[in-house]
Amino acid sequence: MPSPEPPHSARPAPGALLRGRLAPSTTGRLHLGHARSFLAAWWSARAAGGEVLLRIEDLDGSRCRPEFEQDAFRDLEWLGLNWDGPVLRQSDDLSAYEAAVEQLLEQGLAYACTCSRAEILAARSAPHAADAELRYPGTCRGRWSNVAAAEASTGAPAGVRFLVPDGAIEIIDGRVGAYRGCPSKECGDFLLLRRDAVVAYQLAVVVDDARQGITEVVRGADLLSSTLRQSLLQDALGLPHPAWYHLPLVNDEQGRRLSKRDGATELAELRDAGVAPARIVRWAALSLGIAPERLDGGSAALPSASELTAELTDAFSWERVPPAEPRTDRKAFEDPPTD
Repeated sequence: MPSPEPPHSARPAPGALLRGRLAPSTTGRLHLGHARSFLAAWWSARAAGGEVLLRIEDLDGSRCRPEFEQDAFRDLEWLGLNWDGPVLRQSDDLSAYEAAVEQLLEQGLAYACTCSRAEILAARSAPHAADAELRYPGTCRGRWSNVAAAEASTGAPAGVRFLVPDGAIEIIDGRVGAYRGCPSKECGDFLLLRRDAVVAYQLAVVVDDARQGITEVVRGADLLSSTLRQSLLQDALGLPHPAWYHLPLVNDEQGRRLSKRDGATELAELRDAGVAPARIVRWAALSLGIAPERLDGGSAALPSASELTAELTDAFSWERVPPAEPRTDRKAFEDPPTD
């Protein structure tokens, strides 16, 4: 029997509606890497005549803050980005996530787990780097019939893990091409529901993309391994695969990848400093290979961010995106010298 074809990143057929999304998390402020990804997602969808939906990812109540959500709205509008239809705020309705967890438990594709992070660390036989992913060794596989039994047996709260099949899997990314990995070795059975009842990212993004009818996902290349896991969940839940496009990550002037954790330059910081948002749009466009012939004149005579963002839409093409990881240059956002 031939092996199944990997999930392909084909865009919708001619005449079908392409639907992209912007999905800022409210666990911190957005930085330049986010701006570039969101602009790419917006340009890609709009260039195809598609819609762009907005989702606020705010499930982690211990880390999400309302001021970060307010900043995200300001940042998107500051860059000239708009969206279609109502905003989906994850915390407003948890029922779709609960139904997905229940479905996977009933299918025998998920199980209760009472292991703490400390217990998982203690079960590892080899040392690991501080930033290495923590692979779950399968301690709770097959131990209990359901979550209630696990909690009754141990007196501890239980989470829920997805039972990851053995072997490598492959997806087809619209920019990267074929991407292959082995989640069973990289992460093991990953969480769907944490022990504190917070819905895990991998499940939330799959459920949300399905209920919003998302057909195209644009994000950073650091999430390629997550996409393999999401592909497994989509198959298990009988959900469609969107087209995936993973962008090269943005580095700072020293070549370090931008991240919230490492204090990357925040859009709010640039906004408060009086930086013209059109200069950020220009930087993102040039780093994506968009219309350098229209932007070579420098920053001085740029239109507003909303005008420039809209004007560059027809020049966006995935074939033009360079493979190299771009670097930020603060000088690109400063006022030009005057005579």
